Amino acid sequence: MRHQIRTQIDIDATPDEVYAVVADVAAYPEWNPTIVETDGHGRLGEKLRLRMQPTQGGGMTFRPTVTEAEPGVAFEWLGRLGVPGLFDGRHRFELTDLGDGRTRLVHGESFSGLLVRPLRRMLDDGTAHDFEVVNAAIAQRVAERRGVGAHRRPGPEAPTGRSADAPEPGRAAGLV
Repeated sequence: MRHQIRTQIDIDATPDEVYAVVADVAAYPEWNPTIVETDGHGRLGEKLRLRMQPTQGGGMTFRPTVTEAEPGVAFEWLGRLGVPGLFDGRHRFELTDLGDGRTRLVHGESFSGLLVRPLRRMLDDGTAHDFEVVNAAIAQRVAERRGVGAHRRPGPEAPTGRSADAPEPGRAAGLV
């Protein structure tokens, strides 16, 4: 059985700037809320070691192989649970230049194998939610690298529902 999760976010940065964040696997523990430990650099063909801690459920360590690393275009790895065909996940960050210094990040994973059907509900709920959380963290990391600063939560000084120094709604931290 096959199953796919696909999320997307538009980010106020070039594809190369976004790629620099998603392909810097060694820095994931600094900003990625679901990957808390890494070993690897994100080079094509490299076997990584990633310690994942989803927002719901227990953590696990997996060892995916980088299958695509094209700067400004896409970064992808293939991970397997046990033997091939049991539960395989092709995790992908795909970048599209929207012009005007903006990038659409499509972040998803294609799952296949015998365990997809029994795990489908967890994938649709927890994993899809975590991808959205990671998307926001990517946008935040890119903004920090660009020196734009962090988007603050609305405080008492901003009764309109956004901080006085926040960008227009839907563009904060690259969200659309």
